[in-house]
Amino acid sequence: MRRAGRALVPRLFELSEDQYVAARSWWVHGERRPRAARRASSVAVVRDGLNGVETLLRYRPGPTPLGSVAFPGGSLDAADEDDCPWFGPAPAQWSRVLGVDDHRLARRHLTGAIRELFEETGILLAGPDAHGVVTNPGGGEWMQSRVALDRQELSLPDLVSRRGFGLRTDLLRAVGRWHSPYFSHRRFDTQYFAVAVPHGQDTSLMEGKGVWSAWVPARWVVAGRDSTVLGDAIGQEETVGRSLGRLTVPAVELLLERMAEAGSTVEFLMDLTIRGGVPEFTPELHGSPEEWVVPGMPEVPGEDADGGGFSLSVDLPGGRWART
Repeated sequence: MRRAGRALVPRLFELSEDQYVAARSWWVHGERRPRAARRASSVAVVRDGLNGVETLLRYRPGPTPLGSVAFPGGSLDAADEDDCPWFGPAPAQWSRVLGVDDHRLARRHLTGAIRELFEETGILLAGPDAHGVVTNPGGGEWMQSRVALDRQELSLPDLVSRRGFGLRTDLLRAVGRWHSPYFSHRRFDTQYFAVAVPHGQDTSLMEGKGVWSAWVPARWVVAGRDSTVLGDAIGQEETVGRSLGRLTVPAVELLLERMAEAGSTVEFLMDLTIRGGVPEFTPELHGSPEEWVVPGMPEVPGEDADGGGFSLSVDLPGGRWART
């Protein structure tokens, strides 16, 4: 999304390895009709640590355009549109911030963000009023609710309504809207949010799901972005020996940079305060297949075996997104 009077700053990012085949097919075979994108929400959770701002990262098995290493999040459900008690800006206000015309879609993005965060981490942005939050909602009976939500046997609006709570949407900060590259075989239209861990809540993996999730200092991740330290620490076949850019997507990498620069979670979240609508991005394929080879395939003379011929190009509108 181009804003008047603001110069765009192009920046290149590595292409994750599970996107290699789709990128090559797009380039070589001339596929130019992007697949429809599913709506999704993702939430960067932060807290203060001894080494600066920490964030919760999780590993996603299998190929995904949202990255093998990502913030909690996922696709929206139809039930996310259902009414329930609501604290914070009205859906009409959120629709202007998120850059969507439909108030119901804005409600789905906010509810979906809170639902995915609860399912994957046990953090629940809900409370009895505009000032309180649920205490220790991660385990016990709450774990059963998380599993039921994941199986779509229960909706989040129904869960909070029955317990006499409302969604604390005021705790979320909108960050940006990111579209998967046009060449992706699976595409998402994702609204990114950020939130500090509420008082009295902690994180846990859902029973029967989740392989790896950890609080990591953002400075540590950014400092080691060109090494394989994070992928090796996760210890999965798809992560070992891979740098940060091969594990995640530009939206995550850029937010990690913002966290690494901030002195505290308060400073980080204040820097994300949006006046008007969130910026919108679609990474584009950059490079040439003559210098590129799919990992595991025989090398072709003249091709770069590390896949370096292709990358993702993103035009950043300055401000928080373009600082390096």
